[in-house]
Amino acid sequence: MNEEVGYVNHLDRFKLYPWTAEAVRRINRAGYKAIVLTNQSGVARRYMSERLVQQVHEKLQLELRQQGAFLDAIYYCPHHPAAPDPDYRVACRCHKPEPGMVEQAQRDFDVDVHRSYFIGDKYLDVELAHRVGAKGILVLTGYGRGEYEFQRHMWPRPPDHIAENLLAAVAWILDQSS
Repeated sequence: MNEEVGYVNHLDRFKLYPWTAEAVRRINRAGYKAIVLTNQSGVARRYMSERLVQQVHEKLQLELRQQGAFLDAIYYCPHHPAAPDPDYRVACRCHKPEPGMVEQAQRDFDVDVHRSYFIGDKYLDVELAHRVGAKGILVLTGYGRGEYEFQRHMWPRPPDHIAENLLAAVAWILDQSS
């Protein structure tokens, strides 16, 4: 969805890819839920505050709305089991690839994960999809190309699809369902 800059530790560092709004608009128009699940362990590592994470999510929603798209929800996990901040040093069920955020989305939106697609630029997104019975798509933007080129030999199971970016992933999903 956004350019990979490491930890977004300032609001100015958050930049959407130019195709993001179109991809989300296509999801919206097809009647699917557009839900983001994101690890934000930078909070636990003291690189950013939870307030900054919330501001980034507000900026994301605003920029999408300005382009005729919307997210139904954003769930994030601020924890990390090895964090220096004891308030966030938690081995929780919400840190991907654990299923806690998926379970929350299921409760909030009655999502059928077996008919769902997870799109991400890290294998842990694909791993989470497979754990809960969804289809996992790896995009080659952000960390994706590096994960594909240098780590795919370690993957226990390949992604259900590999796409150049979010827009291509959404096009593939919509093609599957037509």
